[in-house]
Amino acid sequence: MKRRVLAVALAAAMVGTMLAGCGGGSGSSTGEESGSDSSAGTEAPAADGAGVVKIGVYEPASGDNGAGGKQEVLGMQYANQETPTVEIGGQEYSVQLEIVDNESSNDKGPSAASSLVSAGVSVVLGSYGSGVSIAASDVFKEAGIPAIGVTCTNPQVTEGNTHYFRICFLDPFQGTVLANFADANFSAKKAYILTKLGDDYSTGLGFYFKEAFTALGGEVIEETFQEGNSDFASYVTKAKNEGAEVFFAPVSTEAAALIIDQAAAQGMTIPMMAGDTWDSNVILNAARGKDVQIYVTTFYQEGGNADFDNGFKGYINSDPTATANNGGDDTISAVSAMGYDAYYVALEALKAAGSTDPAAVNEALWKINYTGVSGSITFDEVNGDAVRDTAYVKCANTESGEWDFVAEQGVN
Repeated sequence: MKRRVLAVALAAAMVGTMLAGCGGGSGSSTGEESGSDSSAGTEAPAADGAGVVKIGVYEPASGDNGAGGKQEVLGMQYANQETPTVEIGGQEYSVQLEIVDNESSNDKGPSAASSLVSAGVSVVLGSYGSGVSIAASDVFKEAGIPAIGVTCTNPQVTEGNTHYFRICFLDPFQGTVLANFADANFSAKKAYILTKLGDDYSTGLGFYFKEAFTALGGEVIEETFQEGNSDFASYVTKAKNEGAEVFFAPVSTEAAALIIDQAAAQGMTIPMMAGDTWDSNVILNAARGKDVQIYVTTFYQEGGNADFDNGFKGYINSDPTATANNGGDDTISAVSAMGYDAYYVALEALKAAGSTDPAAVNEALWKINYTGVSGSITFDEVNGDAVRDTAYVKCANTESGEWDFVAEQGVN
């Protein structure tokens, strides 16, 4: 297949006015594993006599990224409840989600991926977390099964292969948007960057932020922390003592909640910034009532699609397990919207392939053109990356415990 190179110019400026409230103020469980001894793409009989097509869900339900993984899966489960069947080659099939927990672990991810291969899935969705996506890539490649990344933003997920696609924007874009935002809206000339050692997403986004920020004439102070670290006080202290004007920490929600607590305890009021992982009610709950400023880039803003918002909230509120997996309330995380869209992209590929055979689905994915709640989704001809031109910037309202919309940032 001939691939063409798509060049995208990253935006150099953001809006300069903040909305009020952004500053400080006083179905199946995602952890359930299921599988069978069938081979990939094998049709299984349903109770009603229809065929069954299996979609693999490769996501974390535990570990550092468990909270985000559960929310991503909720979007898929809601979509599956909404549209439980699909017509493939003139025959109706029931859609079965095969869900595995990759435990947010690069070491354990390949084993979880192998269980999906054994279950006979036709296509895989996931994962929240770039590192675990990269870790499982060869398993899916060797089995001939295509995967659709949902919110894994590191370029290495799709780079150099033809079986891994993704529906989200990439970190070079996201990092540049955040750096431009820091420069244009805070006039920041010194940034503190904190990333997790060995985490592809964290270190990757930190790198792209640094690259863009220094290109704007800024100075950076960089530090990393090890797996299992829970004491971030010294990092906050250094950022304050070094005169940083923004604190950039693209880390897991688990680590972020601790950073927020310890920043508030030390009276650090400089803006904290992060990418899509911080778009979570875990962050909102950690920030509520604290004198902190938090800004994030993300894929979807609640209110963007009323039908989806109302339906998803109804689904969350009607099921105690879904409520718990969404962090205890009905806040819509962008990753849930992305999980929802990824499910429908998989259905479109199955319909276009006219077959449950993974090879046919893989080939069909290259030509998908689908408009979801998060926008238009098509894949470029180089790596199978989504042609995305928009990021949403929002800030945590520490009084209401909600996200306030700040800006929609595109590319040209």
